[in-house]
Amino acid sequence: MLTTLLALTACETDFDNPNAATAEQTFSTREGILAATVGMQQIYSTTGIRWIVETPAITTREGGITTTFQNMIELEDGGSDLPNFNSNVQGLWATMLRVMKTCEDIESSASLIGLEAGTESGLLAYAKLFKAMSIGSLAQNFEQVIIQTSNNNDASFIPRADGFQAAITLLNNAKSIISMNAVSDEFINEVTLGNIDVLNTINAMLARYNLFAGNYDAAITAANSVNLSSTSVFAYDSQNLNPIWSRVFQNSAPNFKPRDNFGLPNTFSFNASDGRLSFYLVPLDETNQNGLPIENLAGLFDVNTESLPLYIPDEMTLIIAEASLRKGSPDIATATTAINDVLTDTDDLFGINANVAVYSGVNTVDALLNEVYRNRRAELFLTGMSLEDSRRFDRPQPSGASMNYTEERNRNFYPYPDTERNSNPNTPADPSI
Repeated sequence: MLTTLLALTACETDFDNPNAATAEQTFSTREGILAATVGMQQIYSTTGIRWIVETPAITTREGGITTTFQNMIELEDGGSDLPNFNSNVQGLWATMLRVMKTCEDIESSASLIGLEAGTESGLLAYAKLFKAMSIGSLAQNFEQVIIQTSNNNDASFIPRADGFQAAITLLNNAKSIISMNAVSDEFINEVTLGNIDVLNTINAMLARYNLFAGNYDAAITAANSVNLSSTSVFAYDSQNLNPIWSRVFQNSAPNFKPRDNFGLPNTFSFNASDGRLSFYLVPLDETNQNGLPIENLAGLFDVNTESLPLYIPDEMTLIIAEASLRKGSPDIATATTAINDVLTDTDDLFGINANVAVYSGVNTVDALLNEVYRNRRAELFLTGMSLEDSRRFDRPQPSGASMNYTEERNRNFYPYPDTERNSNPNTPADPSI
């Protein structure tokens, strides 16, 4: 399986570097393990976020391609012919496994170095958090996933539902670790730089993955435990640019642009004064090469060093709404209150404010779920969750035909990359669509 991890960077590692540190050297010193943790975070927040956001965005029509690069053409064409060698599919898979491997090395080494207790707990919790997010990102896009890497190229696959449960277990373990030893100032100063609230992020991911796993009461509990006055962001600089800015604005050569109406069909309408429209979208009145209406992008993506949130506060509110509707005894009153909190929001920490009237539709579970879906697309635009949402809300199934640009999504799951299949005999059969 490590063949998969290395394939996309082979051109950068054609020659051995005799001065490069071995893995044993990297993870056996304080300086080495801290640097590896920062590097793991950097890989996830740059390369990883690119694949996590861009790949399902094209599949679910959040974005329309504006390039002739074959990988993007293949994604927008979609259907059963999407090749295993598509570089987006390969990139998403390989980068998440690369992050997971580093997390595993941090976990196995942190307690052997003699670190300050709060630094050790911070490293362990952080490794579990990022491994959980990597597994979760795979489970959102593939039918089966790997949750433990293997140096022998024989990692086992498990169903995606079990992948979410594995992520939840990691997050609960991470939460337990820092409850016993709070993260140290050393860890904050060396790793998070105050940009990421570790406990809040763990709780936010517990809310997210418990929702995806169908653990609705647990999702509500976790969402309610997130301090919505605190934020966690990936910070960028001139050497590590906002990865979505890089794909849309860099060199004035966009690879894709956002779709009108957040890519939703016209049956999902938005009040013209809905602040999320003007936050994310700049009217363009153009179509891409396949006739899909596109806009210019704004919001969190139009400055090259703009930070990206690990979660958006209103995601938690919408999780409470959805889970309240889906649990065994639906709680319509709580769901409606949560939806209204999102619709009337005027003080979002990132400026994502609908600022419109409260919900006035039918008070049924199905109608309210449609309202949750509509608001998730507007609030969580280009955050990588659109494919998971499209399936979970039972949006129309793709036909399997390629170049059917009227479909809401053109795949259910991605095929397994040929780099994994060619090295790992345990790779499952590809999904039909």
